[in-house]
Amino acid sequence: MSEQWTPASWRSKKAIQMPNYPDQEALAKVEERIRNFPPLVFAGEARSLKAKLADVSAGKAFLLQGGDCAESFAEFHPDNIRDTFRVLLQMAIVLTFGAACPVVKVGRMAGQFAKPRSADTETIGGVELPAYRGDMVNGMDFTSEARIPDPERLVQAFNQSAATLNLLRAFASGGFADLHKVQRWNLSFVENSPLGERYRDMSVRIQEALEFMAACGMTAETTKQIRETSFFTSHEALLLNYEQAMTRVDSLSGDWYDTSAHMLWIGERTRQLDGAHVEFLKGIHNPVGCKVGPTIEPDELIRLIDALNPKNEPGRLTLITRMGSDHIGTVLPGLIRAVKREGRHVVWSCDPMHANTVKSSVGYKTRHVDAILQEVRAFFEVHKAEGSHAGGVHFEMTGQDVTECVGGGQEIGESDLSERYHTHCDPRLNATQALELAFLLAEQLKTERQADQG
Repeated sequence: MSEQWTPASWRSKKAIQMPNYPDQEALAKVEERIRNFPPLVFAGEARSLKAKLADVSAGKAFLLQGGDCAESFAEFHPDNIRDTFRVLLQMAIVLTFGAACPVVKVGRMAGQFAKPRSADTETIGGVELPAYRGDMVNGMDFTSEARIPDPERLVQAFNQSAATLNLLRAFASGGFADLHKVQRWNLSFVENSPLGERYRDMSVRIQEALEFMAACGMTAETTKQIRETSFFTSHEALLLNYEQAMTRVDSLSGDWYDTSAHMLWIGERTRQLDGAHVEFLKGIHNPVGCKVGPTIEPDELIRLIDALNPKNEPGRLTLITRMGSDHIGTVLPGLIRAVKREGRHVVWSCDPMHANTVKSSVGYKTRHVDAILQEVRAFFEVHKAEGSHAGGVHFEMTGQDVTECVGGGQEIGESDLSERYHTHCDPRLNATQALELAFLLAEQLKTERQADQG
């Protein structure tokens, strides 16, 4: 990292996907207010996550990163937070128990309010307006007033993130995550599915294991790992003015940390080596991620890795591949070989969502569960063939019973999309579909670990 780096040095670089605020004076005042807000997370927590991700990099753990496509102000409710957290707990239990593998749980929560867009404007009925860029920027309503970027939304996003984090901390350490309650984590619409039955069977086996452990003297009272869990937050570092305002010097280490989340990532659209987003992320000491699509060349990837992780620290950098089920088998092997050849330490994670988005015959953006699962299978197969470690998965989901992705055990068809299509941006897996993904991951991980031990 250059000695000239500061939290503001990104401002000298080209920044794309950033909103154009008409009132710059109002924006400056909001940024100054946010600089005086308390941190949302602490440097020690970010270091803890980095250490856990170092285990993932070494093949000793698995990264489970999921949550909403874009959080919303209108749907902010403790039940929605609880249900998403509960599904992530379910998935982690399936992985931990099914594959005997520690799981690092990271939510796309408490800060995922802004989204990059493929076009700056959208046109409906002959009317052209600025694109909706997430509740942190502007409103979803298709009116000229709603689409004006409003800096006060940055403050509202901070406040909602703080409240969400407060609830997540309570769930993680206040008894909700106690393994004795694993049978109560099923949502009502999951209970009536074949996957719900499979999960119940696993819950019974876990309960038997807990009873055995209790007989040996290990209970929730004596072993906090039974009653508590570690849970971290993450979001895309898109609005760099907000991220700069939340970046502080750690009093213990003297290093800069972005205190808006434990982990930040940059997207496929904003990973330019000479761009503002790479410039900002290279200077903070949080663990960071970078989305990697099918157009990247191996040499470019190495340069990107060196920019974001110049000290080659295990756990510092997660590469989140978003290739699409049609491309991953041909593109990913060369990237893995380049990283291995150059001796770079990274976490390889698979985003099977973003490159598998299609437009349905009824006009909705959707994703086919079969394509999502196919990309995950291919991700594991390629890593196995290259002697590498499939380290994690990054996906968009919700605890609500939505009908946004087609297929899966529920057999949601395109004609069903209109029933409960609630997303503000991209289609998300519902709890049943997420659980289907978890069981597939557990099978893949178990096979991989057995091969390593054999």
